[in-house]
Amino acid sequence: MDELREKVFRANLDLVKHGLVIFTWGNVSSIDRRRGLVAIKPSGVSYESLKPEDIVVIDLEGNIVEGRLKPSSDTPTHLVLYKAFAGIGGVVHTHSVYATAWAQAGRDIPCIGTTHADYFSDDIPCTRSMTQQEIEGAYEEETGHVIAERFKGLNPEYIPGVLVANHGPFAWGKDATGAVHNAVVMEQVARMAYLACGINPSLSMNPHLITKHFYRKHGANAYYGNS
Repeated sequence: MDELREKVFRANLDLVKHGLVIFTWGNVSSIDRRRGLVAIKPSGVSYESLKPEDIVVIDLEGNIVEGRLKPSSDTPTHLVLYKAFAGIGGVVHTHSVYATAWAQAGRDIPCIGTTHADYFSDDIPCTRSMTQQEIEGAYEEETGHVIAERFKGLNPEYIPGVLVANHGPFAWGKDATGAVHNAVVMEQVARMAYLACGINPSLSMNPHLITKHFYRKHGANAYYGNS
């Protein structure tokens, strides 16, 4: 598991590099689907002092397999997402400013530009507010269930992120690096949408342009890039 732990370590440092976190306000995990094991940042450890060996390896029930520290308090949310979305390999949670502002407002981030449409095939959805029972029960696990509920009828691989109402963003991808990349994009399009909606609150976008931009980078007939 050393390779997986190293990748998750590097991905967590990338959150700092890209300005998505301060203090300990974020975490990245990645899953080895074949082994059914997840590597995740430990709880409350600063990024300045984080080391590869600090990354905690757990099974899909949350039992520690490798590591001397407690896993992130958000671990149950990550595990629910891995179980609900079979095609993802990495999950990121941050409190990045603009995406969190949309979450606190309880608003989807509207798809009103081609930058957004290059990565997300539709609006980035915001969950419903959690109930008292969900909050006072297994809160972090219920957070995952509320996200999964919001994605009924949506493709999580085409919309690789969500806003948890009053809380903040989660993003995912094929691996930890891809999840961080999508988290960075989400923060940027959240900022762009905030500014654009301030200029013109009645903005919309031609759905054909959304489809064009998304599928030129994704799907069987994608032609953007050289990979």
